[in-house]
Amino acid sequence: MPADMSLPAPRVLYSYSHAATGFAARLTGRQAAHLAAQRSVLAVVPDVMQQLHTTLTPSFLGLSASSGLLPASNGATDVVIGVLDTGVYPIDRAEFAAGPLLPPPPGKFRGACVSAPSFNASAYCNGKLVGAKVFYVGYEVQLGGPINETEESKSPLDTLGHGTHTASTAAGSAVPDAAFYGYGRGNAVGMAPGARVASYKVCWKCGCATSDILAAFDEAIADGVDVISASFGSSGYAEPFYVDSTAVGAFSAVRKGIIVSAVAGNSGPAESTGNNIAPWFLTVGAFTINRHFPADVVLGNGDTFSGASLYAGPPLGATETPLVHGRTVGSKTCEAGKLNASLVAGKIVLCDPAAASKSISNKAVKLAGGVGAILTSTKEFGELVVGSPHTFPTTTVTFAAAKRIKTYKNKTTSPVATIVFRGTVIGPTPPSPRMASFSSRGPNLHAPEILKPDVTAPGVEILAAWTGAASPSGLDSDTRRVHYNVLSGTSMACPHVSGMMTTMMTTAIKSAMMTTAYNVDNAGHVIGDMATGKASTPFTRGAGHVDPNRALDPGLVYDAGTNDYVTFLCALGYTADEVAVFTRDGSSTNCSTLPGSGYVGDHNYPAFVAVFTSRNETITQHRMVRNIGSNVDATYRATVTSPAGMRVDVRPQKLQFSTTHNTQEYQVTFSIRAAGSIKEYTFGSIAWSDGKHTVTSPIAIAWRPPVSEVAAM
Repeated sequence: MPADMSLPAPRVLYSYSHAATGFAARLTGRQAAHLAAQRSVLAVVPDVMQQLHTTLTPSFLGLSASSGLLPASNGATDVVIGVLDTGVYPIDRAEFAAGPLLPPPPGKFRGACVSAPSFNASAYCNGKLVGAKVFYVGYEVQLGGPINETEESKSPLDTLGHGTHTASTAAGSAVPDAAFYGYGRGNAVGMAPGARVASYKVCWKCGCATSDILAAFDEAIADGVDVISASFGSSGYAEPFYVDSTAVGAFSAVRKGIIVSAVAGNSGPAESTGNNIAPWFLTVGAFTINRHFPADVVLGNGDTFSGASLYAGPPLGATETPLVHGRTVGSKTCEAGKLNASLVAGKIVLCDPAAASKSISNKAVKLAGGVGAILTSTKEFGELVVGSPHTFPTTTVTFAAAKRIKTYKNKTTSPVATIVFRGTVIGPTPPSPRMASFSSRGPNLHAPEILKPDVTAPGVEILAAWTGAASPSGLDSDTRRVHYNVLSGTSMACPHVSGMMTTMMTTAIKSAMMTTAYNVDNAGHVIGDMATGKASTPFTRGAGHVDPNRALDPGLVYDAGTNDYVTFLCALGYTADEVAVFTRDGSSTNCSTLPGSGYVGDHNYPAFVAVFTSRNETITQHRMVRNIGSNVDATYRATVTSPAGMRVDVRPQKLQFSTTHNTQEYQVTFSIRAAGSIKEYTFGSIAWSDGKHTVTSPIAIAWRPPVSEVAAM
């Protein structure tokens, strides 16, 4: 039969040599199946789109120029962060300027900047911005055609803003008097202001193609970056590791000594929604800081409901305005084109939660002649409201607040309201940090014994640099251009940790961050979860709130290297071909010959998760720690906080180190003490202390009994 001329011709997009062994190509389904059937081919994985998971924070994290992590790191000027994102906008952005005190870039870095019509590499790159590359071949295949260059720049230039925001958060140079129209005013500085930035543009308006992501990992490894920061992930549940191109690329990077931090994702508060959940990632969730941007709804009866907004225009004032609900004026969610202008004109409109952007809802109210909008957060987000850069008087309130506002509106003959914009508020109320409702959670979907996220960092209403090529709201109708913008997401949390890691650059950084993290807020209570209004758990916050100064001297560390990760893959039951996707050894790995127990729970992780399926079950997990403290003869003793209904036995309970024995092993045995008191999940901790250091590991117990046993209890 003649060839089907309607099908696109096969084409190789990329060849990989550092992040993976293989290539990306455009193939038909039949061609891909034929290729997968070849004995020399380990796997054929479809190219899919991933999504972005989108000043005061250094002081909130306890970072100071005079003591602790920053001076100890000597500015991290010899460290390069590879930021995989939407590119970078260095034009007239002091965050990416090479100051007079910045020494020449490290000679080990082999990367470069790529010029394009809209990106003059010789003008934009310098001793601070040392690399800028762009990857779009896979994205264009996904689009089915070339990128529209009137909307996006086919160059390293960031036309969306996200990459500029994350890069400056990680390593932006200090800039005084930064603000978004007065909001959040202060000195803007990245976590590692002396570190260098190499930008790898892999994300575009419609997402990030995994073939492009893997190509960027390939380049970043070859260029010699020290840290890779990845603020993107799946828009759904995490893929198995062997078909996850980001996990494969990250494995190769870690194998070369590069640290990879990545987002947990923005799919919370549902369970098992975490992204980037392989143990070689440092996976970061998002929490609030002690700054917020309140915009209160004041009703005619005097009731006040706190909301959040970054509206910067003329205020509504104290004059009360008629209040209506979107449902009674054409659309309960305030959809564009569905509001009745004659009923909206001159009024404030309350809008129910919408699947589309909040900015689109308030734009619809504005176009219909309204004078203000009250947007409603989803019920699942609980206490969380996030300010947005509105061009129209708008605030966002909680679902519970909106319900009470509706009650007032329905019971009042002539309901009225106003919105009071209170600017920037910094203080102890409400308590902080608190876990953001959107932050993705555990348990780990593919390796339940590996706790994810690992740690949490600031990710709500973060001020950082912005592109000059897009408005702060992202709306075409918004003609504003700003130097700074305020965003929320685990995408904002991840670069905080990426920057911290560059200033540490010691062995077992992830272990150090996890075992020194803390779990109480500024009121002395367990960090809260804004989704539930209750205390958060390790499945939400991981090991806890990063404490960069304490992480500099953790005392003990849990080491894990390539061999440990291969053993982990074998323990998951992966085939030789699936393991070889990571090891790139032509499926020569024989899992049966590897050392280790073959149990995922024995992976040398700084946390414990035990999954029980029976009341009579006993689970033992093994760990090894290394003493990196100044006292080589230190003695550590264990303190256990047992999860409810559980017995936790640590053997030995004392670890004695010496010059000749700087590593020690121990085991932890979990058993059910009172089955009736066990809920689906229960939590505790193990802390080792020598009097100077406290090395803490969270414990999570998951109860998964058979249906018959549940019925008998």
